Amino acid sequence: MIRSLLRWLLCLVALLALLLAGPAWMLASGTIATDVHWSSLDRTSAGLAPLPESSSEAVVQVYAANAYNWRGAFGVHPWIAFKPEGEPDYRILQVMSWRRPTIVNVIDMPDRAWFGNAPMLLADYRGDAAAALIPEILEASERYPSAERYRVWPGPNSNTFIAWVAREVEGFDVALPATAVGKDFLFGSVVAPTPSGTGYQLSLGGVLGLMLAKEEGIELNLLGLSFGVDVMRPALKLPGIGRLGMPARVAGNVD
Repeated sequence: MIRSLLRWLLCLVALLALLLAGPAWMLASGTIATDVHWSSLDRTSAGLAPLPESSSEAVVQVYAANAYNWRGAFGVHPWIAFKPEGEPDYRILQVMSWRRPTIVNVIDMPDRAWFGNAPMLLADYRGDAAAALIPEILEASERYPSAERYRVWPGPNSNTFIAWVAREVEGFDVALPATAVGKDFLFGSVVAPTPSGTGYQLSLGGVLGLMLAKEEGIELNLLGLSFGVDVMRPALKLPGIGRLGMPARVAGNVD
């Protein structure tokens, strides 16, 4: 009896060590800044979005960057940047933990660093495709079922919002990274299409689940943290660290 209990305890410790190894390395290596005030961190453009003065076409892009402070060792914060045709400014659509309602839609720089962390481009739609998506995305955001609630782990949070909108809007395909903690929170469902629209996932409250998809590959969710393998573009996906291998494909209609 005691040996069995010790064996289970050792397995639990080993599992927790495996889950936390990546985030611990991110913190220990100094990759994530935890001792700098937010006001002094980089918020400049990464130069990934087309300038409105250079192109009048409609644009929809999705970005993600490591979250602010210690949270960045575990996951990313994502947002949708969009500009209707002929408009001089981009608007940013995202969920913020300290706001009620949590959904924010404001004029802002589309591709700025997120408090010192450089953004990665996840999706890029232009022209007619983007123009058709914008009203659908806005309408879906108004139906988001957790506008008054935010929970860092296991969701619903900012990643849950982007994943939910992607599932709701046909043609708006976004393969969120494995470090998008909260993307697997499905509200009242257990099975759902993946945000990329190329497969399906099973999830129990965002804490335990499995994902199989062409774009995301194979991902196992344990306690909200994901391990995975991308077969199409060979890469490993690890908690905290993210993707090791070939870069992921950017969704959209831009070659």
